[in-house]
Amino acid sequence: MSFWCEARDAIASAVPYYMTPCWFTLDPASLLVTSHHDHGYLGDIPPEWLAQEYYEDDFDLHSVADVARSKAGISTLHEVTGGDPSRSRAWRECVQPYGAEQQLGLALRTPGGETWGVLTLYREPGQPIFAREERQLLLAMAPHLAEGARRGLLLGEASEPDRPDAPGLVVLGADWSVESLTPGVERWLCELPGEWEARGKLPPAVLAVAGRALRTAESTDDPGEVALARVLSNEGRWILLHGASLIANGARRAAVIIEPAHPARISPLLMSAYGLTEREQDVTRLVLRGDSTAQIAEELFVSTHTAAAPEARLREDRCAQSTGPCRQGVLRPLRTTLPGQRTSCDQWAAIAWRPYAEGSSHLGIARLP
Repeated sequence: MSFWCEARDAIASAVPYYMTPCWFTLDPASLLVTSHHDHGYLGDIPPEWLAQEYYEDDFDLHSVADVARSKAGISTLHEVTGGDPSRSRAWRECVQPYGAEQQLGLALRTPGGETWGVLTLYREPGQPIFAREERQLLLAMAPHLAEGARRGLLLGEASEPDRPDAPGLVVLGADWSVESLTPGVERWLCELPGEWEARGKLPPAVLAVAGRALRTAESTDDPGEVALARVLSNEGRWILLHGASLIANGARRAAVIIEPAHPARISPLLMSAYGLTEREQDVTRLVLRGDSTAQIAEELFVSTHTAAAPEARLREDRCAQSTGPCRQGVLRPLRTTLPGQRTSCDQWAAIAWRPYAEGSSHLGIARLP
């Protein structure tokens, strides 16, 4: 919460807004809302509001998911509604009653393309629209806000783990020795390839990530890059390591967070490993994000009717026709819950994209039990 408070104060000095910002954290794979924070100004939001956001397509013409998916990463309700926000039922029921008229949405997206949250700002009637300069400033801030949200979620869970597979934190000194370990992290160190359990030596992946993180760190104002590594564990599952520098009072340390690899993190690696083309990977990501066939077609500039291609066509694809390494290696980790569907999505997503005739592009999507 302290991060959102500091971010609120920084934004207020440059982009005036009404009442309070609203912060939404998202699951970057599905773009489903995982938390909401309004600094205590709005009280209890109607519990059905978020359900309607994902259940009714026409409830909110400027939804959190729409902002998160948008290429621009920023938009206003006035733009979406052609200057008439009353066209949106969500505006009539959830914005206007609080005295606001304008709504701006900003996707909190990392440089790598993962959206970890959405910020919404409001203005009351009679105030100027959000200017181009203000929007550009918010876009410049978005990657930093996204990284702050991501790190906050990870560090909070690593410091106070409440389940067996919660992330763990290792802090290394300048000489690469262990300064501190959070409860439960030794389980991850034992599971990583190396000799932690036998000899107490840090796994190579932990040292590599720590070294990369400290390499680019210059000062407290320039902490450098966040290093990432995806490692196949001794137990056959993927583990993700994040490395960040800790610089204070002249001392240089590295913090390494170890956690189970989220599908959004390992899917690019797995899809590349099994030879999916760039377009096949694009389609897979959109399906796992929960996009409808029409949204996928619009995003990739293909015809919607091709999404209903016969299953026989899909069987020609390397993933759809095989129950071997491709299905087990690529599809199993990408098992997910897709938003906007009425039935259980405890299914496999198999994707096929190929030109079936010269000069045409066809998109096929199948759900395999």
